[in-house]
Amino acid sequence: MKLVRDRIPEIIIEDGRKPIYHIAEADEYKRELCKKVAEELKEFQERPCLEEAADLLEVVYTLFEAHSFELMDIVEWGMRKNSYVGTFTRGVILERVDD
Repeated sequence: MKLVRDRIPEIIIEDGRKPIYHIAEADEYKRELCKKVAEELKEFQERPCLEEAADLLEVVYTLFEAHSFELMDIVEWGMRKNSYVGTFTRGVILERVDD
C-alpha cells in the first residue's frame, strides 16, 4: 500500500486490470505524503535527473498544501532564515563544537 498519483487507478483500469484503493483521510494522507517524500528523495539520490527532481518537487508541494502552507509564505520564512543563519550553498560541514 502506498500513495500514488491521482490518475494511477484510472490508468490501471484502462489497462484492463482492477485497482483496489481508497482515498486517504487527512491524517493518513499527511503520513503517506511524508513517506512519499522519503521515497522520491531516495529515487533522486539514486538517479539525479529532471524526472526524479520533478517527482520530488511535486510531492513536497503537495505536502505543503496538505498542511495549508502557502508557497509564498514558505519562501518568505526561508528568506528570513537565510538572512539570519545563511543558506546551504557553500557546503559547510560542522565537524564538532568545542567548549
